[in-house]
Amino acid sequence: MRRSHPAPTATADETGPRASGWTTIRRVLPYLWPEGQAWVRRRVVIALAMLVLAKLLSVSTPWMFKQAVDALAGPAPDAATMLGLGAGGLILAYGLARLGTVAFGELRDAVFVRVSQRALRRLALETFTHIHGLSLRYHLTRKTGGLSRIIERGVKGVDFLLRFLLFSIGPLILELALVAAIFAFAFGLIYMAVVIVTITLYIGFTFKVTEWRVRIRQEMNAQDTDANQKAVDSLLNFETVKYFGAEGREAARYDAAMERYERAAVRTGLTLSLLNLGQAFLITAGLVIVMVMAARGVAAGQLTVGDFVMVNAYMIQITMPLGFLGTVYREIRQALVDMAEMFGLLDQPAEVTDRPGAPALQVKGGAVEFEAVEFAYEPARPILRGISLRVGAGERVALVGPSGSGKSTIGRLLFRFYDVTGGALRIDGQDLRAVTQESLHAAIGVVPQDTVLFNDTILYNIAYGRPGATRAEIEDAARAARIHDFIAALPEGYDTPVGERGLKLSGGEKQRVGIARTLLKNPPILLLDEATSALDTQTERDIQDSLREMGRGRTVISIAHRLSTIADSDRIVVLEQGRIVEEGRHEDLLARGGRYAAMWARQSAEGAQDAA
Repeated sequence: MRRSHPAPTATADETGPRASGWTTIRRVLPYLWPEGQAWVRRRVVIALAMLVLAKLLSVSTPWMFKQAVDALAGPAPDAATMLGLGAGGLILAYGLARLGTVAFGELRDAVFVRVSQRALRRLALETFTHIHGLSLRYHLTRKTGGLSRIIERGVKGVDFLLRFLLFSIGPLILELALVAAIFAFAFGLIYMAVVIVTITLYIGFTFKVTEWRVRIRQEMNAQDTDANQKAVDSLLNFETVKYFGAEGREAARYDAAMERYERAAVRTGLTLSLLNLGQAFLITAGLVIVMVMAARGVAAGQLTVGDFVMVNAYMIQITMPLGFLGTVYREIRQALVDMAEMFGLLDQPAEVTDRPGAPALQVKGGAVEFEAVEFAYEPARPILRGISLRVGAGERVALVGPSGSGKSTIGRLLFRFYDVTGGALRIDGQDLRAVTQESLHAAIGVVPQDTVLFNDTILYNIAYGRPGATRAEIEDAARAARIHDFIAALPEGYDTPVGERGLKLSGGEKQRVGIARTLLKNPPILLLDEATSALDTQTERDIQDSLREMGRGRTVISIAHRLSTIADSDRIVVLEQGRIVEEGRHEDLLARGGRYAAMWARQSAEGAQDAA
């Protein structure tokens, strides 16, 4: 079903309503704390306990180092005496504390990894399933390359957020609070004030510059998506590019997109250097001020050498997570942007949905009835204007007419890619809107003009018609489609790869694989959408025989351009501008001398000219 004129509901770069950062975070939290799954919650609690233990050990290491320095510099301090440790024991305790910090951190990651990977799997599956549930209208207005990149970045963003929001920002806040409290208790409020002011200026500068950089990153991502979409689009149309010698044109088009990406990427790199320089200046200034204050305290006899060392150790210790904060905040901010785009996809409503409690379609004979069906892709331009048609069980009916008359639209409505905007469409008396889409799709087999195959083996592509089919059933379907002998003669037989979109097979071979796939599905209703119009005359005749065999005992609706392929139909329906203008058998329509007769005469004359 190739000719349609859907009205876009979204632009190429639109994914839906953009959520705020906190809204996005709230949408991720249920994946970390799911209802009814106690093992997930236990792992989260254990991981958080490991995190707290790791931070407590981390902030204790400078204090142990101070005690060791004081023990070496003079008489053992009270703390060392109370612990019954000399300098060697304190150094050993210092080493164990550092080791414990790393060990608890790794245990935390080991406990949490299953939770995070499970959350990613659930979210990826939910997104994948939702995208398949969106309407054909939506997919026709999307760019495949851009869509796949949005999903990829969104899932990576969730992965980053789960790991770093929980195990970087939270621990950083805890560590900074503990260090500030230690400074206030051990050295006085002035030390704590310097630390707080330094941290505040650092965080404010980091956040402000990062917000600026996020806007540049958004532009860079947009250019990256555009370049990727152009690359995918060009590769999918490889043959067309070759036909028109457009390799240079495609390369120039791709390079122009990459040039825009390059400019945005350069700006991103320059602003990163500015951010790193400003962060280094602020943290170094705070470190120098505190060290000068501590040095004066040592000179005045108020502090020990160990205190001086401890001040330096704490400042260096908070420098590392603060330096990491710039990267983490920047990545979290970008992850939120990427996730918002992905959640925008999840917020896209499905145009065609099952009614609550809808029953499965019960096919008794396969009679199809169109009752005053109206449909429009755009309200201002109707496609079908009150079509009333009944196709009896086991009847073969052909739809013909000029381009834009509504033939393919009827096929799409039958498969319920869209819902009718007026009237009703029924199978065996059941309105298609009142039954489940899954049961409807199971009842209809479609052979399109251009059969698209998966980049897998011939066996896989035929077996796609019915999961769980045996090898014998697959081969029987191939025999019925008259392609078994061809497959058996291949070096790899049924295990032969067909290539991207089936490009390693000829048009006729692809059609026969598609017919075999539909035969294996064994549906009671067949929709043949110009199934042979893209093939040469001899191949078309051969495949027509296969299609006739396939249609025996089934209700068959054929959408045709070449009238010779449907001349033996039980009934031929002529459409024009969304209305039925003629209806009858081939001989009757010719005798009537109307639209169909004129179309037949024109095609016969063209055929005679081609033969001559």
